[in-house]
Amino acid sequence: MQSPPWLPSLVWTDYRLAVLFTVLFPLALLIWAFVQKSELIQHLLIIYWRVASLLAITVGLLIGAIPLGFLTGWIARILIPLSLWFWVDLNYEINEQPKSQLKLAFTSWRWGVTLYSLVGAIAVIPALQCAFLPSKQMIDQPFCSIWLQPPWILKQYFIGGMKPYTIGLLATLALAIYTLYLGYFIFVRLGKQGRSATGV
Repeated sequence: MQSPPWLPSLVWTDYRLAVLFTVLFPLALLIWAFVQKSELIQHLLIIYWRVASLLAITVGLLIGAIPLGFLTGWIARILIPLSLWFWVDLNYEINEQPKSQLKLAFTSWRWGVTLYSLVGAIAVIPALQCAFLPSKQMIDQPFCSIWLQPPWILKQYFIGGMKPYTIGLLATLALAIYTLYLGYFIFVRLGKQGRSATGV
């Protein structure tokens, strides 16, 4: 499958937005929430980081040219909005908090990352076909290889000393742990605490 000429630009734009919305903004908000001693926002952001760690796993899988990374990246875009809006108790208590700059910034980011994630989930649906190809065929496929370029360049800048195979192996192990934890939450904790983040 040939890729349209505008696709590389779109993929790079998506990665830049991902760094902004899923890493820099929530990290700054978490530090701000700790400084302001806002336990509610801290709690929700910590939940977010646990869920969003699937994005880091996805980057590792794509660096290792493991096709499953296309699927985990798409799933992460679905799970992130769920992690931010699922909790009835936290949503209610945050809404009841007095107005503040932190609350405004957090609310704006929460809506922004939700919109980014859902639009992105729809936009990358065509790339899901790459998740079901053998690794070599995926790399040789022009349409699929475009999505691998940003993770590969990221590796060169930050973890150039590690082999892609090793990174992919570590990412696969991390994915197994993530899947076990998610399964435990869905089949055990969810039944006990429902949509209450505090379990009360």
